[in-house]
Amino acid sequence: MKANYVMIDFENVTPDNLDALKQTDFKVMLFVGEGQKSIPKQIAMAMQRIGAKGEYVEIGGTGHNALDFHIAYYIGCISIEDKDAYFHIVSKDKGFDPLVKHLHGRGIFIDRVESIEAIPALMQAKSSKMSLRDQVAQTKERLSKPGVTLPRSRKTLSNHVNAMFGKLLPEERVAAIVDALFAEGFAFENGKRVEFKCERKA
Repeated sequence: MKANYVMIDFENVTPDNLDALKQTDFKVMLFVGEGQKSIPKQIAMAMQRIGAKGEYVEIGGTGHNALDFHIAYYIGCISIEDKDAYFHIVSKDKGFDPLVKHLHGRGIFIDRVESIEAIPALMQAKSSKMSLRDQVAQTKERLSKPGVTLPRSRKTLSNHVNAMFGKLLPEERVAAIVDALFAEGFAFENGKRVEFKCERKA
């Protein structure tokens, strides 16, 4: 299973469910700005429960986007050592989106979410119990997000869906989701190229 690195922009988001990250495949990095002099008790206790998988990263300095640059730096360093890593930036700052789009193009698994609960890997347990209809709806929503690199063949679309659900779904279920995307007109073939309805709205 891919290691999931959760990079929390603590200047921008106060995480409310860190205990959900105690799974062994999660590594949590809480980025704290120089101007933040204290950590709320519930956050500190939750980080303690995470144990060795949790780390505080204190930013030594101030300035516009200083913390953002530190997050980008750590993603770059880790991605060199762990090429299969999946990064989750927890921040409401949409300024991360161009970076996410660029790294998608470099084959790096990464997303930006606005809350812990929205991390795709945390949604997998729920997703595996979802109906096919709900799984198709979730797939449409993910593919329609800005910055997502859209797959251009049925094979890469299947791989994308498989990765989106944490590679926990059987092949038959992944195939059923892909077939539904085409049957409902969300995905269609233009020659040998797969295109998507959401692109026409962009």
